[in-house]
Amino acid sequence: TILENGCGTVVASWQTVLYPVTVWSITVENRYANRQKNLKRCFAFSSISQAGYIMLAVIGGSAFGMTSLVFYVLVYLAANLAVFGVLSTVEQHSGGKVSLEDYNGFYRTNPRLAVMMMLALFSLAGIPPFAGFFSKFFVFASAFNAGFYVLVFIALANTVISLYYYLLIVKAMFITPSDAPIAAFR
Repeated sequence: TILENGCGTVVASWQTVLYPVTVWSITVENRYANRQKNLKRCFAFSSISQAGYIMLAVIGGSAFGMTSLVFYVLVYLAANLAVFGVLSTVEQHSGGKVSLEDYNGFYRTNPRLAVMMMLALFSLAGIPPFAGFFSKFFVFASAFNAGFYVLVFIALANTVISLYYYLLIVKAMFITPSDAPIAAFR
């Protein structure tokens, strides 16, 4: 594999180092993202957590893991571009609104942006049938095939935690009413 060719006989050493870094990245950063009310900060911590999922593909050290990694990065890149695109657009047109409460009732005034953000959030959360589900599935499968069962379980548990804060944003946009939602804009 790629890492075995580059690292030679120290494969067990880099796996030993990557294991706690992966757990730390996924678990701690998910907890920080879960506490945020500022959506930019939330997605910054979420991005660090997503890097932990990328390390799941690396830790197995197989060709399947590397293929899964490339697919995961491409899907993650597309979803994150959509999310940050909506956040930046809203921030520019609303005078700097980036908190979760600012997005209450967002669907009523900007339905296209709300739907685009919802689809990107579902992909980031790994909800089927979105591409994010398949990318996470392949990354988890590559780590599982390499024998990292506990690590995959920790990652799955953290996926549920991330699902909570992603769905909180969807709830704010589509369900939670607002007396002063973000104004409609083109």
